[in-house]
Amino acid sequence: MQTIELNGSVRTNFGKKEAKNERKEGKVPCVIYGNGDTVHFSVNEADLRKIIFTPNSYIININLDGKTETAVVREVQFHPVKDSVIHIDFYRVNNEHPVAIDIPVRLTGVSEGVRQGGKMMLSKRKLKVSGLLDKLTDTLDIDVTDLQLGKSIFVSDVKFDGLTILTPATTAICAVKMTRAARGAAAAAEK
Repeated sequence: MQTIELNGSVRTNFGKKEAKNERKEGKVPCVIYGNGDTVHFSVNEADLRKIIFTPNSYIININLDGKTETAVVREVQFHPVKDSVIHIDFYRVNNEHPVAIDIPVRLTGVSEGVRQGGKMMLSKRKLKVSGLLDKLTDTLDIDVTDLQLGKSIFVSDVKFDGLTILTPATTAICAVKMTRAARGAAAAAEK
């Protein structure tokens, strides 16, 4: 899985007033927890764009005043009106314990149903999986070559080496639906 570097500075003052002052300076209050103590820090809002506004998932190396922490994003809070980031929770990870993370789905191949005039519909863009850091991949590749018209692929139909899928097994990942044009052509052919 890809890693990204992020620089932050440890905060010693807590509370709403201090967090509001941090935001006025263009910084976002953050917290990192898990596998040890909790650390409050802040990062520049501009540095978060490469982590937040992307479909990818990353392992993040956070540099805090000379100390490096390895983490993943656990939760992001957005301002209800401005849609800017107001707080981020990071979860500390290591290679000894599995980590739960959302990984993007990538469909590979051309479906048999699409060749027959159907349209591929991706229902689930990311799947929540659990695994050790060295087993995590950038994308979860699903081969759709044999998917027929009107059929779906569910979470229970896929397996990945070294990963446990946490998304419910009954969740549909993708399906091939018949298009209106194909239905119209089929109806015209029946007449």
